[in-house]
Amino acid sequence: MSEVTKEQVTEAMLALVTEYAGKKKLKPLDLTKEMMAKFDCDKKLCKAALKDLIASGKAVYTYFGASYVELPHEEG
Repeated sequence: MSEVTKEQVTEAMLALVTEYAGKKKLKPLDLTKEMMAKFDCDKKLCKAALKDLIASGKAVYTYFGASYVELPHEEG
């Protein structure tokens, strides 16, 4: 496995969520699989990166029949 940092994975996840905002809802597993394919990293690193992404407030979990990771909604 290549030496990829948790911060790199977190930023890549945020970029992917931002890219699909309003087009497609991404499940946590979708993000994990995408990062594992892109960086050849393990699931544990991806879960830690996702946890950091949610904790930072840059993304949030939403629930519509299943859990999704999305950008926070702006209150109008």
